[in-house]
Amino acid sequence: MLFSSLIFLFVFLPLLLLFYYLIPKKYRNVLLLLASLFFYAWGGIQYSAILIASICINYGIVKRIEKVSKSKKTWLGIGLIINVLIIVVFKYLDFIIGNINGLGTIFSNEFTPLPLQGILLPLGISFFTFQQMSLLWDVYRGANTEKSNLLSVALYTSLFPQLIAGPIVRYNDIVNQIRHREESIELFRSGISRFILGLFKKIIFANTCGSIADSIMDSPNEFLNSPIAWLGIVAYSFQIYFDFSGYSDMAIGLGRLFGFKILENFNFPYISKSIKEFWRRWHISLSTWFRDYVYIPLGGNRDGLNRTYFNLIMVFLLTGIWHGATWSFVLWGLFHGSFLILEKLGLEKILSKVPKIVSWSYTMLIVMLAWVLFRIEHIQDALKYIGKLFGIGSYPRAHFFSYLDNEKILILLLAALSCTQFFKLLKDQVSKIQLLAPKLGRFTEDMGIITLFVLSVIYINSGSYNPFIYFRF
Repeated sequence: MLFSSLIFLFVFLPLLLLFYYLIPKKYRNVLLLLASLFFYAWGGIQYSAILIASICINYGIVKRIEKVSKSKKTWLGIGLIINVLIIVVFKYLDFIIGNINGLGTIFSNEFTPLPLQGILLPLGISFFTFQQMSLLWDVYRGANTEKSNLLSVALYTSLFPQLIAGPIVRYNDIVNQIRHREESIELFRSGISRFILGLFKKIIFANTCGSIADSIMDSPNEFLNSPIAWLGIVAYSFQIYFDFSGYSDMAIGLGRLFGFKILENFNFPYISKSIKEFWRRWHISLSTWFRDYVYIPLGGNRDGLNRTYFNLIMVFLLTGIWHGATWSFVLWGLFHGSFLILEKLGLEKILSKVPKIVSWSYTMLIVMLAWVLFRIEHIQDALKYIGKLFGIGSYPRAHFFSYLDNEKILILLLAALSCTQFFKLLKDQVSKIQLLAPKLGRFTEDMGIITLFVLSVIYINSGSYNPFIYFRF
């Protein structure tokens, strides 16, 4: 069930909110758990069996870690291995088999290819599995003194706002909210505003930019020229940002409706002046997860420069693999990791001294070239597309404005402004109006939010292009 679907907006969410605030507080977590499992089952009942089995297995291991002292490290290891195996089986098994078959046919003419299993990828498996690995680590470290219970663990894993596409919520960040939280009118109101803002970003910006990107990047390379190729990757850069940040905004807003304060996941990544800064601003929950549960346990930057570089490459290799079972994702991760190492080797100092427009241009060039690898599955095709960006083999008859109309041009301009802090500064000005004239300021803000919601619903009702990129992760 998509957050941007009419059945979610006008049936599931209103009914859930109605029952949530009618029943006594002690039953609210039970209601949220049942609603979350129903929400997940909407995408396929077979997925729910995997989710429930994963919750039960991890809960059993958590209780063993809490109960024993001498062997809790062993139980942590068992739990982490089981979770990795779950991801490998459901997400990477056919990728592994395909590569074995490829190598086998290279080295032997008599090699019999292994059959592909055709296992369907459960929705959000990378997100809820990473959350459960966080659960095991946090319980092992003993940061939370209260013993866990099945309801808390199940709700932590399956809470519907962030179940399908994140943010990746850390156990220690939310377990106390699951046990004790206070709903309020102001939190509820801010949740509605944040949800509608995310819905607008997704429906208007991401979907429009996505339709432009698809029409260009799915076309045969030989029919593209440099300006059109740049339009395609710029549009895709907007699409992936507003798709995922929009979903994160909706998740954060939905959490607030039920009293949860989910941490931020994006902080204007496209204003970054280095790749290091970009990763501090992009997909913050994933970046911090890899930092705390992979980079630091590997040694971080404590064991010399060579070890630091190795740890960085490992983290970004795993980041690429986490995103998908193709070599282009692996190359995407290594590409980012390589530039982080270059910045540590001295490029960061140079970037700090040159004009900001230069360091920003460098960062966006690297990010967009990497997005080509992220978007195009086959590395050969991705490299050809990058060649088109720089004018290699341009098709002279390609018409730039055939991919645009007035509406798309306006949305691209608004999307570009939204990647900056322009609208944030505008909101700050509205807040100042609220201080001088509270009723006028509140009215202005409410009318703006209502307008965004109405526009979003009109677009949804039109049945236009409406995918979620991060659902496949």
